[in-house]
Amino acid sequence: MLVSAPNIPEPPKLSTPQQLSEFLVQVERRAYKQAQYAVRDEHVALDIVQDAMMKLAERYGDHPPEEYPMLFQRILQNTIRDYYRRQKVRSFWTTLMSSLSPQGDAEDFDPLDTLQDEDNASQPARPEADLAQSQLIAAIEEALAKLPARQREAFLLRYWEEMDTAETAAVMGCSEGSVKTHCSRATHALAAILKERGIDLS
Repeated sequence: MLVSAPNIPEPPKLSTPQQLSEFLVQVERRAYKQAQYAVRDEHVALDIVQDAMMKLAERYGDHPPEEYPMLFQRILQNTIRDYYRRQKVRSFWTTLMSSLSPQGDAEDFDPLDTLQDEDNASQPARPEADLAQSQLIAAIEEALAKLPARQREAFLLRYWEEMDTAETAAVMGCSEGSVKTHCSRATHALAAILKERGIDLS
């Protein structure tokens, strides 16, 4: 008796460069409008769309064409979220370095304990403000390299990795008071280094 072969579904057909190109042309205008509504900046929206298109081409360019819409939307939304995250970090660091007050002279003072974001960091910065923030961030990163290792470690864990004082203390193997001292000294040292470069955040 003959045994019939099982029905094996055909694998999905991979796309061609032409199909990828046609999809990107079709989706470009809608994606641009979507990004522009999200970030309210024409130049940033264009950068986001171009970045999303490049990611689709590089990572999924050979996938079946029917998968493109879902993949592209996922990439586009993630790219928009990444933009907002960068804006939040930039605004946070700028506000942080501007938050030094007389009470900051205390050895165990941690600016993050009292820092409040009054400028709604989730909103995109204006182009001129974005440029100023970018320059400040570059200066802060350069100044960070000059800090003692423990101060730099505490500062980055607290303000970059967004750990709380207890988590930072556990990672560093020290007390919470030591974490606050390290952070306070690091913040003052960074402010002093930036001031030497003509950047006064007071």
